[in-house]
Amino acid sequence: MTFDLKRSLRPLGIAAVCSMAAGSILPSGAPITAHAQDTAVHSSQASTVGIASEKPAEGPSVDLGDGRFMVPYTEKIPGTDITFEMIPVPGGKFTMGSPEDEDPRGDDEGPTVEINVSPMWVAKTETTWAMYKEYMRMYAVFKSFEADGIRTVDESNQADSITAPTELYDPSFTYEYGEEPEQPAVTMTQYAAQQFTKWLSLITDNQYRLPTEAEWEYAARGGTQTAYSWGDSADDIEEYAWYFDNSYEGPAHVGTKKPNPFGLHDMHGNAAEWTVNEYSEEGYQWLKESPVDNAIDAVRWPENPWPCVARGGSWESDPPELRSAARLASDDDEWKNEDPNFPKSPWWFTDDPSRGVGFRLFRSLEPLDREALKNFWEPTALETVDDVESRISGGRGGWGLVDKDLPEAAKE
Repeated sequence: MTFDLKRSLRPLGIAAVCSMAAGSILPSGAPITAHAQDTAVHSSQASTVGIASEKPAEGPSVDLGDGRFMVPYTEKIPGTDITFEMIPVPGGKFTMGSPEDEDPRGDDEGPTVEINVSPMWVAKTETTWAMYKEYMRMYAVFKSFEADGIRTVDESNQADSITAPTELYDPSFTYEYGEEPEQPAVTMTQYAAQQFTKWLSLITDNQYRLPTEAEWEYAARGGTQTAYSWGDSADDIEEYAWYFDNSYEGPAHVGTKKPNPFGLHDMHGNAAEWTVNEYSEEGYQWLKESPVDNAIDAVRWPENPWPCVARGGSWESDPPELRSAARLASDDDEWKNEDPNFPKSPWWFTDDPSRGVGFRLFRSLEPLDREALKNFWEPTALETVDDVESRISGGRGGWGLVDKDLPEAAKE
């Protein structure tokens, strides 16, 4: 499957290069240092991962029209043997949301809007426990650094710092349905997923992030405008998705069902996937009132910790909830009902349906600058910022410096 951006996608109205999103909040209001700026944009200057000068003999690729091809690539998490695969997805124009005659249909799935999407790489599968537990391990690592007074985080480098999830108060909430390495990681908050992508980006020198809702839906549809990426009927759902009727024992191993037309597995079912968007019952009316040109700007940045949007449905969902346009609004009151902490954890949920909520990695063809990345990597809701700082000031969390030297330092 090869996409020619100059020819095949011209009729689709391919978008121009993404414009940059607005600024956000860094932990403790930390300034963007020159070091942080250099680190964040280094990949735009030096990295060519996922770009080839020749069209592959087989497999998906995107012809950029200038002698370069976007190709699949496998990334290894530094310091480990853990890998994940990224798939090239062509840019184009699509209709976001579901038409009024789609049955069933939620009121929050419209009105439909046309959105341009720029080329990007999308993870072949959802983020797995093998991947996420390496990030979870950073909590103990950062605490060790803090105790030893090394790799100290201060105002000069805080823009390159993250928090890691605190150790699970009661692992049974999160692991009741499994924690096998190839199962999708679940129950993390949107904030924790954002911090994972920042950690991964700064140790690999490639910009990983959560998607906007528009980017996610475009990737899920795989070039289709039907209710599911395989058609309008749920009759073939067994071939493509893990959902309530065929997955009674929890999330399945990722990548075990058929992929969508872009080569992406589990876009429907298994684990619902975080986007960066705030949820609105009015759907996309705001995009009708204030149109944007491309998917990277089609964002309602959260002003509150919830409700935010997860997409795709999960192993706990019925088929209509797995449709490409279906939306799931987070609810911290319900999803953290069993959390005994005060304030409630900014990193973990405890209650269903959060045990079916995970995330997938996205990466833009054209790297974003640090101002744009802040919104993707850091919380925009002041309440979340306050909750994180409260937990850290109480000794139940901490900042850790993330750079290319972290994996080696963590080993030591």
